[in-house]
Amino acid sequence: MPISITTILTAVAALAAVLGLVILAGRAVRGAGLGGFRASQRLIVRESLALDRSRSLRIVSCDGRDLLVLIGGGSDIVVGWLSPLEASP
Repeated sequence: MPISITTILTAVAALAAVLGLVILAGRAVRGAGLGGFRASQRLIVRESLALDRSRSLRIVSCDGRDLLVLIGGGSDIVVGWLSPLEASP
């Protein structure tokens, strides 16, 4: 039994209406301040250096202090906290 053109148009219109309502509801929730992702600035990846295919060094800043981390291989290793650079006079 062939599907009529009016059935197809009705299905497309219903899909467009539902998508429109979802988008409007999302905007309303964000506008009310109830939703949305707020990125924290406490943890930031500052730099990354690939050592080989599986390992890399990363400098991660946590609460204003820098941490050197070796990622990949068999396990991840915290190399240590980096001392802050002293300002030259």
